[in-house]
Amino acid sequence: MTETQAEKVQIAVFDFDGTSIEGSSPSWLVNRLIFTLKISPITSLKIGCWGVAYKLHLPQNESWVRGQVFRAFAGKPKREVDQYLRNFYDEWIAHRFRPEAERAMRKCTEKGCEVVVVSATFEPIVLRAMEEHSFQHQISTRMKVAEDGTYTREVDGLPIEGDAKIVALIHWCDGRFGEGNWELAYAYGDHHSDEPLLAAAKHPFAVSPNSGMRRIAEKRGWPILDWEIDVPKR
Repeated sequence: MTETQAEKVQIAVFDFDGTSIEGSSPSWLVNRLIFTLKISPITSLKIGCWGVAYKLHLPQNESWVRGQVFRAFAGKPKREVDQYLRNFYDEWIAHRFRPEAERAMRKCTEKGCEVVVVSATFEPIVLRAMEEHSFQHQISTRMKVAEDGTYTREVDGLPIEGDAKIVALIHWCDGRFGEGNWELAYAYGDHHSDEPLLAAAKHPFAVSPNSGMRRIAEKRGWPILDWEIDVPKR
């Protein structure tokens, strides 16, 4: 390793849903919103149809579905909604955080890496997780706030999904550390849409991958890690 390389900030990036946690926080959130009647049956049906198309790998509008979910929160004060999402994390997601993810994050931190979670899920959920676990930074989906301090149904920018993950990470790292002053040392992801993120890393890892990511990892020779845990039903 040259002196120039040694001076570069080392980045370790982790996906959240299906990688750092067992399952999908947006799916659990939608389930809770349906159960508590915070979204209508019609909206629930629309989101369900979107989910089916997503699983079939059909092109989908990521911003649109997040707007549908945020029908439950549109017009409500940001502080109130953020607290709801924090409480949601504590009750429904915290126990799903994988011990192996925590260990890997801690190990990367001990190596001197800046540990970043890059996720399509809503920002308040990831911010709450960051208070409890060994990552220092996060890049996640942020919803727009109106001038009166209430949430809208619009995404602020783009959802941090698929190709947008590596684009957002590069933008964030260049802004924080300076272009050319950092490198992506480690990347962990579970979904085939995480391929661009993992492909950019010196050390990519496929974590409990779906079938698409498993094929990609086997073809590229990426290590495959099994971080799955049994989650008690509630």
